[in-house]
Amino acid sequence: MQLQSLLFSSSLILITLSTITSAQLSPVQPPTTTTTTTAPPAPPLSQPTAPAPGFNTVPLVPTTPSGAPTPTVTVPKGPTIDIVQILKKAKRFSVLIRLLKTTQLINQLNSQLVTTSSGGLTLFAPEDSAFSKLKPGFLNSLTDRQKVELLQFHSLSSFIAISNFDTLTNPVQTQAGDDPQRLQLNVTTYGGSQVNMATGAVNATITGTIYSDNKLAIYQVDKVLLPLDLVLPAKSPAPAPGLASAKALPKAAKGNSTTAADDSGSDAGDTDDDKALPTDASSAESVKVVVWMNVAVAVALVGATML
Repeated sequence: MQLQSLLFSSSLILITLSTITSAQLSPVQPPTTTTTTTAPPAPPLSQPTAPAPGFNTVPLVPTTPSGAPTPTVTVPKGPTIDIVQILKKAKRFSVLIRLLKTTQLINQLNSQLVTTSSGGLTLFAPEDSAFSKLKPGFLNSLTDRQKVELLQFHSLSSFIAISNFDTLTNPVQTQAGDDPQRLQLNVTTYGGSQVNMATGAVNATITGTIYSDNKLAIYQVDKVLLPLDLVLPAKSPAPAPGLASAKALPKAAKGNSTTAADDSGSDAGDTDDDKALPTDASSAESVKVVVWMNVAVAVALVGATML
């Protein structure tokens, strides 16, 4: 009996060891599941809208792509946008570039773009053919102040997209000033992309976009925007009250012979011919005496001759 119990115990031990060994050699693997992901359908392509006739919607000078890699070299801080360089790349704006440089207005415009409080800048750029439509010698006849005013009349102190011109209130205030009579600029839009401008002296149209980002917009115009301030005669200052009364006094004296001023100044204003004419009763009596004396002399001569 003891031998059987010993054999039975040994068998149980061998079975247990065999089970443990097989479990360690071949562990149970969890079931694997494969997931399949499907890409969302691509959105349908929108049909591009046709641009207005005669208007170029593609900028002549494209902006730098936003996804361009950032250079590792540190660049000194300064104006990131140069209007003259943009106009040079676009070509056909040599006259405008020369005016911006000679008046030094380009420095003010570039500085305005880097000012944090600035709302941007909108510039209307007449091409060289637009300046050739002016009267010969017109630009040379302008003073330096008038040239600056002419250029400032082509700029707005905010960024205006081509689709936002219909939000402006006429007359639009330019950087030249806020005189509604002599510096007026009225804007009319058609179809959201065609923009016409009237100054009272000329009617112009935006023919294309030269450059546009969220800070600067430069639009090409077919005519030079001439303000009335450069076409109308200059305002003459009002004369001082003292000078006006002094100048009006002689005219009133000449026009009214019954005034005291006319009586006091009649001797000074008379000519020599006027003095020879009898003007009062004493002069008439003097003439009569002379006549009677001449008659008496003649009678005496006749009587002496008869004797």
